[in-house]
Amino acid sequence: MAAGVAIGVIAVRKVSRVKSTLGPEGLNRAVGQVGDSISDFADAFRSGMREREADLKAALGVEVPAASSGAADVQPVVAGRRAAL
Repeated sequence: MAAGVAIGVIAVRKVSRVKSTLGPEGLNRAVGQVGDSISDFADAFRSGMREREADLKAALGVEVPAASSGAADVQPVVAGRRAAL
């Protein structure tokens, strides 16, 4: 009889765990985790992109002037290409 009770308790716990995972709260939690993961990946990607851009500019000896207050953004011109107007 004790074995039957133990199996029943284990079965109820597993069913309630699966139910909470598959229910609306579980779905919201899963979507939130995916959203956080995507945001973290995008932040890491942007950071790596900035680092690589700085490395390339340093290797090429290109310096972009810092934007001063009220000044328009300055786009570097690539040699051999004309700027689109």
